[in-house]
Order: sequence, then C-alpha cells, then structure tokens
Amino acid sequence: MSKRLLRSGLIVSTMTLVSRVLGLVRDVVVANLMGAGAAADVFFFANKIPNFLRRLFAEGAFSQAFVPVLTEYHATGDMDKTRQLIAKASGTLGVLVSIVTLLGILGSGVVTALFGAGWFIDWLNDGPAAPKFELASLLLKITFPYLWFITFVALSGAILNTLGKFAVSSFTPVFLNVAIIGCALFLSPQLAQPEIGLAIGVFLGGLIQFLFQIPFLIKEGAFVRPQWGWNDPGVTKIRTLMIPALFGVSVSQINLLFDTFIASFLATGSISWLYYSDRLLEFPLGLFGIAIATVILPALSRKHVEKTSAQFASTMDWGVRMVLLLGIPAMLGLMVLAKPMLMVLFMRGEFTPVDVEQASMSLLAYASGLLNFMLIKVLAPGYYARQDTKTPVRFGIIAMITNMFFNAIFAYFYGYIGLAMATALSALVNAALLYRGLHMANVYRVTKTTLWFVARLVAGGIAMVASLWYLMPEMSVWLGWHLGHRVLWLAGLILAGATVYLLTVTILGVRVHHLRTDS
Repeated sequence: MSKRLLRSGLIVSTMTLVSRVLGLVRDVVVANLMGAGAAADVFFFANKIPNFLRRLFAEGAFSQAFVPVLTEYHATGDMDKTRQLIAKASGTLGVLVSIVTLLGILGSGVVTALFGAGWFIDWLNDGPAAPKFELASLLLKITFPYLWFITFVALSGAILNTLGKFAVSSFTPVFLNVAIIGCALFLSPQLAQPEIGLAIGVFLGGLIQFLFQIPFLIKEGAFVRPQWGWNDPGVTKIRTLMIPALFGVSVSQINLLFDTFIASFLATGSISWLYYSDRLLEFPLGLFGIAIATVILPALSRKHVEKTSAQFASTMDWGVRMVLLLGIPAMLGLMVLAKPMLMVLFMRGEFTPVDVEQASMSLLAYASGLLNFMLIKVLAPGYYARQDTKTPVRFGIIAMITNMFFNAIFAYFYGYIGLAMATALSALVNAALLYRGLHMANVYRVTKTTLWFVARLVAGGIAMVASLWYLMPEMSVWLGWHLGHRVLWLAGLILAGATVYLLTVTILGVRVHHLRTDS
C-alpha cells in the first residue's frame, strides 16, 4: 500500500507541479498587465466568486461525499450499478448547478453587492469605488459559467481518481492557466479594458477542461447519459453526506470570501495584495497538501469498506508524516523568502516595489498557517472516508466564528494584513479540532515514531532558516539587481535551504521507512 500511495502521490504532485508552475506564470503575466490596481481588484473578485461555489458543488463538498459512496459501489464489482450511480449523480448535480449558474449570470449585480458591499455602497452614493461595482457585475457575467464547466470537471476527476487514474484530473487545471495566459497576451492588449480579456480566459479555460476529460471517461467505460435521480438511494446517500459537507469542507473558502467582503472597504490594492500572497501560498498547498489528500481519500474509503481500522490509522499517519516532511520547510521558506519571491515573480510592469512590500506582509501572515492548511486537507478525509460529514461541520462553524472574531480585531489594527492573520489562526483552530476528534474517537492518534519524526523535521527547519538568514542579501541589494541576477540568487537560496534541511534531517536519523505505512 505504501508503494502505491507514494507512486500515486508522485503522479499527482508531478501533474500538480506543472499546473502550479503555469499558474505562477499566469499570475506573473496578470501582474505585469494590471499590477495591484482597481482593475486587478475587480478581476480577482470576479474570479473568486465562481471558484468559491466550485468548492461547494465541485471538488469540495461534492467530491468528499461522492468518492466514498462511489468506492462502495465500485467495490461490489457491479459496473452497471456503478455507471447507474454516476448517471444519477451527474444528472442531479447538473440540474442544480445549471440553476445556480443561470441565477449567478442574471443576478451578477446582486452577487457583487453581497460580497463587494463597499463598492456597492459607493455606487449608491456616487463614491470613488462606484466603477468597481459596475465592472465587477459585468465580469461576473463572463466568469460565472466557469462554475458549470468545472463542476463536471470535478465530477469526472472524482470518478477517475476512484478508478486509480490520478494523472488526468491532476493535469487538467493546466488548461485554465494556458487559456488565461493566452488571453492576457493576445486578447487583453486589444481591448480598452484588459480585465475583460482575462475574464474570457476563465470562461475558455473551464470549457477546455470540461472537453479534455470526456475521452478518458469513455475509455474507462464511465461516460454515461446524465439522469435526474434525486430520490435514488445512492444519490440520497451522497446528498445526505454532502449537505453538512457543503459547509465543513468550504470553511477556508468562506473565510476568504469574508476577507474579500471586508477588503472591499479597505484601500485600493488590498484585494490584489491578498490575492498575490495567497497564490504563493497555494503553490505548496496544492503541490503537497492537496496532492496527498487526493490519493489518501480513495485509500481510506477502501479501508473503511474493508473494516481494517489498523490500516486506516496507518494510512492516516502516512499522510500526516508526508505533510509534515514537506510542509515544515515550505512554510518556513515562504516566510523567510517572501520578498525575494514576490520580486522575482511579480515586480515588473504595473507591479511596483511598494506592491512587493505590501504583499509580503500578507504572505508572511498567510504562510504562518500553511502547515495547518495542509493538515486540514489530510485530517478531514479521516471523517469523509467514514462517511461522517457532520463532525467536521461543527468544527468548521467554530473555525469560521473564530475567523470572524479575529477579523474584527486584527483588520481594525492591521488592515488587510489582519485578514490574513485571522485566516491563519482559524486554520490552526480547525486543524486542532479535527485531530482532537479523530483522537477521541480512537480513529487516529499520532504515534511516538511520528512525534520523534516531527522533532527531527523541526530541527531541520531551524537549521534551514538559520542558513537562509545568513546567506540572504539585504532588500536594498535585491532592488538594485536586474531580474536575471535575482532569479539566480533566489534559486540558489532555495537550493541551499533544501540541501541544509535534507542533510540535517538525514543526520538526525530520518529514513525512507518513516515514509511507509504498516499496511
């Protein structure tokens, strides 16, 4: 099992790496085109809303409820019954998401007023942010259909992952990045409002991803005609699991939307600074945390069906160890190298040194919560695989209330930086509650071996930070260098930090057997 998980994890991480690298290229192109001004704020807003709903209808709540049930059906060996479940689930989900998408397009002004209240109030009073409200309403009409496409992309990905075909769904996001980059380079410069070209790129990216996965479903015999099946036993089980998961799995997204709501009252650039720092955070989160979670959910679901509790706990422990091994250096590296990374990736065109300074502060706050974000991705499947979606909801409610409380305090004193701080702290609360629940239920408890493993990783992280602080030039020196010089220095620092980390943990006794399961 450990070899299969490592192989699957490597496949997902490799495909995700390609996607994330292109995602960074996309953000570099967008930053060069629009910087962190009003137009950038509006585009990121219009892109964030359908992506939030994607978490509800697509790979978030739906996938967490769908994969365990599909695994149950697939384990019977009756492919006709499995295809019937796919048909009923896709048809029912399709009708619901079609209604939501249509309402979103027609009511884009209402959606903008709800999540961009600061802009809406200015629009009512002819304030300086009034044009933002009008532009956001227009862009939402273009980006909202992305929700419909990506819902079926996520459904297809969940099916293929359950069948052990991880590469396709992990590679698919590449097409979104390619579409946005293409539109940013060739369409946006031809338009009076470049942000409209980017919104068209989001629409095309969703369409291409949708079309890409169809041949693979046909090859696996899983491409079926959607049917309405609200009362079908399998669909009933999925929606019973999904309803609480709608909230539980999307807490971080709700927190980000709440951040956007508050940021609409803050200075121009706040949403953009938060976006660029969040994008750097998403790179290791997607590459490691989400990749590991993707491969362990089907594995945990199988262990639950087979009623092998010891192997279930062993698989959970493997996921936690992998997250810690990769997450600790990623978190510390982002915090120490925040400014150099932002300079190398974004500081050109409309993105200024002032934007680097502002975005680095929110990146520092976000990065402090990276390990907890990653642990949430691994601990939550411990509930979903057992078809328990209610318990994470209780924890999600507590985490969201905590986030709102921290937002009210920190945003008042620290502005947009306080929003990132609150998000990171709420992730700590969520991760702690998830682990405590598994521990109390005797489903998963951290072993002594893992505790010693963590201690060695922390020592390696400290050594890495010390070496980076020693080697890193002053920021004034970075500003005086040309881009090529900055790239070389940043690459050298990353390589040096990784080398020190790996050497330290190896000297302290970390070995390959620590990355295996007992199953």
